[in-house]
Amino acid sequence: MSSASHLPAGLAPEHARTIDERTSFCFGCGPDNPQGLHLAFTVHAPEPGLITASALVNLGRYHEGPPGYIHGGILATLLDEAMSKLNRPLNVLAMTRHLETDYLRPAPLHTPLTLTARHLRREGRKLFHTAELAAADGTVLTRGKGLFVIIDAALISAHLARSREES
Repeated sequence: MSSASHLPAGLAPEHARTIDERTSFCFGCGPDNPQGLHLAFTVHAPEPGLITASALVNLGRYHEGPPGYIHGGILATLLDEAMSKLNRPLNVLAMTRHLETDYLRPAPLHTPLTLTARHLRREGRKLFHTAELAAADGTVLTRGKGLFVIIDAALISAHLARSREES
């Protein structure tokens, strides 16, 4: 699939690249951020109501909170990042307005975990998503709900244009 196919309506196709590709320093998924999480998501969108995004996670000591376990702030970031990936298949740009995180069990470091997000519904400009981080045996370690609000793509285009002029 070409990156142009992920371009939200109204976003100037200057370089036919996605927002993620033009802001490659994203802490969650940006490949150019040396301190980022470098998450690689697979998005499955057979139809608008059945959208999922998933990624494998295996974090190390730099992400530690309690000894041997992932920091709670990093866990919230993982859920937020996964849910944000659901917006592209809906052909919108949206930002997190509210994030609710339930820490069900400690999430271990140096262990393969699966991060999965699901789109629940849309109400006007509001997008409702859910996400969870699970162990290999399917035990859910962390679960969250997010409310994302659709923003005007022209605002992002204008901001990116100003950033290019300043650099």
